[in-house]
Amino acid sequence: MTQKPIRIAVLHFAHETVTFLKNDTTLDDFVYAGSPAKGEALLAHDAKSYMGGFVKVAREYDGVELVGIESPLWPRTGTGSGWITTEAYETFLGKMIAGLKAKGPFDGVYLSLHGAMGVRGVARPEADIARRVREVVGRKAFIVGTFDPHGNEDAEFLREADMAFTVKYFPHYDSHLQGQRAARMLVRSIRGDYRPSTVTVKVPIISPTVLQWTGASPWMDLVQRALVWEAREPDVYVNVFFGFPFADVPDVGMTIQAMTNGNPALARKVADDMAAWAWRRREALLKSATVHRIAEGVKLAKEAVARGATPVVLADHSDRSGYATWTLKEVIAQDLSDVLIATVADAQAIDALAAKGVKAGDPFDMEVGGRVDESAGPPVRVQGKVVGVTEAHGMFWVGVGFGRGNVLLLSRYLTQVMEPSDFEGFAVDLARFKVIAIKSRVHFRRGFDDSGFAKTILLVEPDQPYLGTVRLDGLPYQHVDLKKFYPYGTPQFP
Repeated sequence: MTQKPIRIAVLHFAHETVTFLKNDTTLDDFVYAGSPAKGEALLAHDAKSYMGGFVKVAREYDGVELVGIESPLWPRTGTGSGWITTEAYETFLGKMIAGLKAKGPFDGVYLSLHGAMGVRGVARPEADIARRVREVVGRKAFIVGTFDPHGNEDAEFLREADMAFTVKYFPHYDSHLQGQRAARMLVRSIRGDYRPSTVTVKVPIISPTVLQWTGASPWMDLVQRALVWEAREPDVYVNVFFGFPFADVPDVGMTIQAMTNGNPALARKVADDMAAWAWRRREALLKSATVHRIAEGVKLAKEAVARGATPVVLADHSDRSGYATWTLKEVIAQDLSDVLIATVADAQAIDALAAKGVKAGDPFDMEVGGRVDESAGPPVRVQGKVVGVTEAHGMFWVGVGFGRGNVLLLSRYLTQVMEPSDFEGFAVDLARFKVIAIKSRVHFRRGFDDSGFAKTILLVEPDQPYLGTVRLDGLPYQHVDLKKFYPYGTPQFP
């Protein structure tokens, strides 16, 4: 191999866009302390995830220079916002392209992406990013991207980019590993030791994210099949995009990608095998979890408390705005005690409380949550006492004690609690709660299930098929024909 100096541009542009939400993701949502980021600030911003893995391995090679191009980090709204505006997309991508031109030439480019970005007027944003980057760096440079398994991707990204690496587990335990792989294979490709040959296969299966937990079969088995291919064939890499159905985009649904070192026939064999296996198991893939209506879930939580099977995690997987009050309403209606509800989002309430200098011990009597759309439900009146006020994670939080030992955490944006440690600094003793009601699909299993913390786990959603529902035929798709996907139609595959 020719050991020549290597210059690699590093860029980041990611969002998991719930296109059905009414609040667009704006330019201002991406601008906050630390974002956009460039140089070392960009390279160091996510040490435990894709970026951290990429930077660590790339810098293990002699003669490799990483150039952090100014890029937006995740918007402050997290996953609780809709379409990215054209203004936001073009502003930041324009700056990224200008940075590439100003700081080039480059031998390679690393794109830290997500895969489920939705942009008004741009059908396939990640593919568009790769195309516009390619126009600057030329055909001799290699481009690699890292992705979340909930990406909606088809063959278009790899028409312009050379390689992609997707997280295999949900929760996303291996994002750091995929970043490492991206760095290693990018350097190998630049030095002539790897010639990426890729095949992409779309599988006409559409599934809600709450069903995609890879800690149970058959999703566990699907991941294992990919790992076996990677173990048995040197230099083979397999991506399984589970898909993100809450984005109304043309490349929605499951995707398989296989990559080999200059062996297109093997790439085809691997991709076809993985796709055929998923298709054979399609019915089981969509029956991998039980989801209760919220009233039933709260009733089951009470029963679990009565028999001592605590703590109980009550996970409203369907809340996409963060404002949903359905669980809070039912906890009050069924007089459930010793419940920690984390969180109900309400920017208006947070601003009002902050403006009047709220503090622990103050009486509390307000309607909270709801309002933003029909999925959020009506606001719910909570009467009690403020038990804590906290500045954390760049936000202002208020804890309210109410009912029989219950605490409600109010936040500005949708908050997915993933670990018990997420409650540190919120002035709550987690050990005293028998039920922890959260807004999460699968990520929470990292800290509450796989760790053995929770004795009972209940997945819930409202009666109506709202925005995060498992009943996808209740969503107002305009760009997706569900009849082309299992289980809503009878598509022919392969």
